[in-house]
Amino acid sequence: MSEQPTVMPAKAGIHEPRGASRRSWIPAFAGKTMRGASAASQPGATATARRPRKAAALRAGAPAWLQATPFSLVFLLFFIIPLSLVVMVSFWNFNEYELLPGFTFANYLKIFEGCPRTDGQMCVTFATYLSTLKFCLLTWAITLVLGFAVAYFLAFHVRSTGAQTLLFLLCTIPFWTSNVIRMISWVPLLGRHGLINDTLVSAGLVSQPLEWLLFSDFSVVLAFVHLYTMFMLVPIFNSMMRIDRSLLEASRDCGASAWQTLWSVIVPLCKSGIVIGSIFVVTIVMGDFVTVGVMGGQQIASVGKVIQVQTSYLQFPLAAANAVILLATVLLIVWSLTRVVDIRREL
Repeated sequence: MSEQPTVMPAKAGIHEPRGASRRSWIPAFAGKTMRGASAASQPGATATARRPRKAAALRAGAPAWLQATPFSLVFLLFFIIPLSLVVMVSFWNFNEYELLPGFTFANYLKIFEGCPRTDGQMCVTFATYLSTLKFCLLTWAITLVLGFAVAYFLAFHVRSTGAQTLLFLLCTIPFWTSNVIRMISWVPLLGRHGLINDTLVSAGLVSQPLEWLLFSDFSVVLAFVHLYTMFMLVPIFNSMMRIDRSLLEASRDCGASAWQTLWSVIVPLCKSGIVIGSIFVVTIVMGDFVTVGVMGGQQIASVGKVIQVQTSYLQFPLAAANAVILLATVLLIVWSLTRVVDIRREL
């Protein structure tokens, strides 16, 4: 009588698959069980799975409105509120002793009082604005020529980056001192008995000292050019450094001369830098009163100087009205410049 095979009782939850031998089924089940136990025995597995989520959250950062809040507060505190106060005060009234809150156009009417004049001459307000615009135009033209020439030399004729940096730092040396010191430094040179007049008289080129060198329109424009040429140079230099040099080579290969390359390639590609520098120079010169007062000998009028005098006499509403008109004029000039070049698209 043959022996019957011994059948192991089925344990709870474990059944032998049909058609599969115990030899092939048990190791497979054991392997799965061991892998599950190994994974469960690693406490860092869940934390590792959560790390990509945390990294994605960190990369996303704070909400956009929260990121913009600090800049919005600074803009509101240092621009919107002061500007709103100036506009509000421009509609107030005043007397010799106090400001009278209210709403009146008397300050604006007083500014343009007597305009136009019946004798054919310009009123004081128009003459003052014309003088300021004249200084602005002359300063803009001279700083544009000088800034473009220096930027062109640094960008295309100085090959070494170290030499470019050194020369650029030399251009910034005047900014190491205050504007007043730089203006006063012209007095020993341009004065009636200054170095230039003494040299010209000693050489016999003039019979008497030149009076127009100091405390004149010439000295005011000269000081403006000295102070603000860097504001024109830096944006133009930045635009020139972004020009692809292969475009210049292609222009030369096509037979273009140096002037043709300058006008047809370089200048159009530098329009954004020229406009940005122009905005800097125009906005600074239009509101400047210190340079006009020092280099003009307190004899030349400008809008900024008028506002400063009105403020010193405590005529704050009248000064605020002049400031609003000046701001509108400057914004009109800036708007005209931005119509020439779309700065946002060019940058």
